[in-house]
Amino acid sequence: MRRLAFLCFALGVFEALIACAARSTLPPPKPPSSSAPPPAASSAPVVSEADASVAVAPPPPPPPAPPLLAVSPAPTSACNEQAPQDFLIRSNFLKEKDGNQHAIQWRTDHYGWFRPFGRPGPDAQPPSASVVDTTFMGLPVKMHRKVVPALMCVEEDIKRTCADHPYIAHALAGIRFRNTYRGGEVTNHIFGIAIDIDPAINTCCGCVPPWNDAPACKRPAKTEYDRMAMPECWVHAFERYGFYWLGHDVLRDTMHYEFLGDPDGILKTPGDGNGH
Repeated sequence: MRRLAFLCFALGVFEALIACAARSTLPPPKPPSSSAPPPAASSAPVVSEADASVAVAPPPPPPPAPPLLAVSPAPTSACNEQAPQDFLIRSNFLKEKDGNQHAIQWRTDHYGWFRPFGRPGPDAQPPSASVVDTTFMGLPVKMHRKVVPALMCVEEDIKRTCADHPYIAHALAGIRFRNTYRGGEVTNHIFGIAIDIDPAINTCCGCVPPWNDAPACKRPAKTEYDRMAMPECWVHAFERYGFYWLGHDVLRDTMHYEFLGDPDGILKTPGDGNGH
């Protein structure tokens, strides 16, 4: 009996070993088939459990764009640009029959009556009644109030366009209270609409002595611009706003500017015209 029991035990162990060996030689089981494609790999960064509690800093913001350069608007004047009126230019009205009288009457109607020239209107006042104190290029001068805005626009234009040609004025002359013309003419200084700049160094070679005795009148010159101390750009600034330069006249009066534009058309925006 003991032998039989031992044989049965040995046989059981042997069968168990055979079964284990058989299982070790079988191929691994196949995964279940599926028609769905494998999941795409994630583009998110893999964070280990150890790093899960650490905040991931966002990427730095792009540098700010450089500031846009401010573009200053083109400078504009408060005055309309206008040319002198032809019938008021001395060289023109002296050629016409009654041209001088027409010019005198127009100035009388717009600036005042200077006795005994022209025909006074109702309640006529002399030009001196409308003269105000103002300044030009830092110097005091008395001018008719109607033309002061144009003079201010000339000053602004000179400062803007003549920076490369510096010139400092030292003496001005505006209103006069007696006529300095002969032959029935009336100077625009009487009406307070003319201004002389530095008479000592800006000549009048067609005038009477001592003006026509100035050394500048004796030396050769290509143009009248060469006979004055003022830069030519000053002339152009005056001419943009209705002034006429008597350097163009046979008088060759380089110091002298007179407003021959339309006083009612000076300002772009209506104003009282009293200057500063």
